[in-house]
Amino acid sequence: MIGKIIRKESKEIIRDDRFKISLFIVVSLLIVAIFVSSNQYKNTNIQYEEAKTKERANWDSQGEKTPHSAAHYGTYAFKPKYPLSLIDQGVDKYTGVSVFLEAHKRNEAEYSAAADQTGLSRFGELTPDFVLLYIFPLIIILISYNTFTKEKEGGTIALLKSQGIRNWKLTLGKWIASLLPVVVLATILFGIAGILLSNLSDYGEFSWISLFALYSVFIVYYMVFTSITLLISSLAKKSGIALVISLTVWFLGCFAAPKIASNLADLKYPYPTRQEFTENVEYEKKKGLDGHNPWSEEAKLLEKKVLKEYGVDSLHQLPFNFSAYRMQKGEEHQAEIYKKHYEILKEQFKNQKGIYQSIAVISPFLPVRFLSMSIANTNYQTHWDFADAAENYRIDTQLYLNDNHAKNSKYQDWGYKANSDTWKNLPAFEYSPPILSDVLNDNTSIIIMLLFWLGISSGALFLSTKNL
Repeated sequence: MIGKIIRKESKEIIRDDRFKISLFIVVSLLIVAIFVSSNQYKNTNIQYEEAKTKERANWDSQGEKTPHSAAHYGTYAFKPKYPLSLIDQGVDKYTGVSVFLEAHKRNEAEYSAAADQTGLSRFGELTPDFVLLYIFPLIIILISYNTFTKEKEGGTIALLKSQGIRNWKLTLGKWIASLLPVVVLATILFGIAGILLSNLSDYGEFSWISLFALYSVFIVYYMVFTSITLLISSLAKKSGIALVISLTVWFLGCFAAPKIASNLADLKYPYPTRQEFTENVEYEKKKGLDGHNPWSEEAKLLEKKVLKEYGVDSLHQLPFNFSAYRMQKGEEHQAEIYKKHYEILKEQFKNQKGIYQSIAVISPFLPVRFLSMSIANTNYQTHWDFADAAENYRIDTQLYLNDNHAKNSKYQDWGYKANSDTWKNLPAFEYSPPILSDVLNDNTSIIIMLLFWLGISSGALFLSTKNL
């Protein structure tokens, strides 16, 4: 009986001009979105590989020079483009693609894609995640808003009941039929993405398991929207009313709720301005050890401590260059200051994320948005992870350079020059994003929230049609 209902409802959907028009529009959008995103993905990765190779060549070819000069010459850490960003770009276009690593300073990631775009880009981009998050739920509404109201208006509900069909079978059949078109489209989209990504071996490590996890998240999302739309249709008396209510729910859930969550998060847990952040860091820097200033109180205290530790009376008697040693201690002091203030930013980020998760109670869009970006490694958490990895590499680089200077020269010997092999022996910067299991563990509460939405919406639907 359920199979007959599915076939009957599917035939009605296919014959409906609304579905044909919607299908044509969506397929066209998907083709354009996949084409544009795949080209952007490949071009970005080509640029990433070229920039990384060129910058490393520049570092290796410095020739003989003072290690501290090399520290100020600096190098770059480039953020890789992850395979699933082809489907969900997340916040990548806002967060920057490279970090300049230099002595005494932690820099932010620069050269974000958004900075190079015109004001028209504020209207949004046609990407697969836009179609998946916004357009597909709208398609569900357009093809199923009158699933039950048409039976009421046409008087066929009594005819169906007279055939002895049970309400839950009728509901389940209509639910599957309404969900099926979007599931087919989503499967095609993810299948194409998987084929493209699995054949681009030079552009990141692709995982079919991660792709399936992302696919599963969106399927659950469409299940929720299907249940909500059919619930409204079962309660409404007229198709027009059901359509208006469903579109209102779609707008509030997909557009209003995220904006409300963003405004509440910024209001309750605001980030310091860039000027405030810089002033706070510089203020604490001045209070501590400056590696370039041998006459400061902190430098004198360090000098006494080292002389006592090695049991000598003069810095010239130390088995290393104290000037380079002092610079390294200054680097360590400044690195701790940066770590402290960036931890404050991270804490604000966690607090804001908590606001988003609490708002997710009123919209299924938010948990799906967070899970999608997390699995695709295009969320803020992954960006923080990359920035921390770049900072740790910068700290290790400064230690490597200052240690070379300290061990191979005498006190006040600023004429020392390291040979060209010194730069080549420094390991290159490498970064890998979190693995899927860690991502899912970190988002357990969000997964539970999405499943909660599925349970509540489906339960409410079947309860509402119990006495249909």
